[in-house]
Amino acid sequence: QVQLVESGGGLVQAGGSLRLSCAASGRAVSDYALAWARQAPGKEREFVAGISWNGHVTYYGDSMEGRFTISRDNAKNTVYLQMNDAKPEDTAVYYCAAGPALDIVASQYDYWGQGTQVTVSS
Repeated sequence: QVQLVESGGGLVQAGGSLRLSCAASGRAVSDYALAWARQAPGKEREFVAGISWNGHVTYYGDSMEGRFTISRDNAKNTVYLQMNDAKPEDTAVYYCAAGPALDIVASQYDYWGQGTQVTVSS
């Protein structure tokens, strides 16, 4: 079992930056791929970014266009999402996820946090 707790969400102006954090706990957390996904009202959950167990491989959703960066610190069991040049369409609940392998399909991850709200104003 893996437990995930997101933090760092909030209100940001368009063009601004925000960093989300996800604290992970449980057995062999460092062996899991970690990812971020988001869900806006009325929309399906969307893959945002993922990172392999050792941090050597990262994937990004097509709509991120270089604005977001995922990273992890295995010594702290924490994964981060750096959001730059935020846009109103980034407004969503952002979820942290864990799974046995890095995947670009959000539903392939086994464990999920409760989410943190990100609102981008214009």
